[in-house]
Amino acid sequence: MQYTSRSVTTNQPGPHHDLARQVDRALAHPLRKPIADHTQQAFEQANHWYQACNAPLILDSGCGVGVSTRKLALQFPDCAVIGIDRSEDRLGRDHGALPDNALLVRADLVDLWRLAKQAHWAPERHYLLYPNPYPKAAHLKMRWHGHPVLPTLLALGGCLELRSNWQLYVEEFALAVAQVTGRQAEVGIWTPDGEYLTPFEAKYDQSGQTLWRLQVELERK
Repeated sequence: MQYTSRSVTTNQPGPHHDLARQVDRALAHPLRKPIADHTQQAFEQANHWYQACNAPLILDSGCGVGVSTRKLALQFPDCAVIGIDRSEDRLGRDHGALPDNALLVRADLVDLWRLAKQAHWAPERHYLLYPNPYPKAAHLKMRWHGHPVLPTLLALGGCLELRSNWQLYVEEFALAVAQVTGRQAEVGIWTPDGEYLTPFEAKYDQSGQTLWRLQVELERK
């Protein structure tokens, strides 16, 4: 199947002028909002499953319909792979049986990341695959690198990999990583060569869009 998809358009000429201030604010004022009950319950179930696996952890945050979670579980059969998405509809779509080493969880990522940190989860790998770019300049706070949860996300540690079809999102994320951790992320063009982890990756690539990847090795804090 061939896809057509529009590329991201934005009113930003470059990295957001307010990014550094937003990151400073996130560092100075940790999130205090209560954890949603449904995410607390989902986390407890996921934690029980993960502890029973007794295997290295991989997180697939914002996994959508769970295709990427299934593929990562097959790619890393000795790891426990947890895919998280807030949409029950997306998670419920039939994309085949889940491998035994995979789990899909309906939860709010902001809350789940905080619970994961409290529970001392230490993922070996953490994937953020094609998050909503929120390309309007006014929506910076809705991008993960402009959100107050960013320090918690980075504190989970491990090899963090972000993929996007919007170069500016990846560049901003790298700036935020450097500001929080002092580490320089590796950023470059990503060529899947037909080995697509997500339906979005297939759609963007087959539409002729350039894909971007960020990788950084983070310490757990």
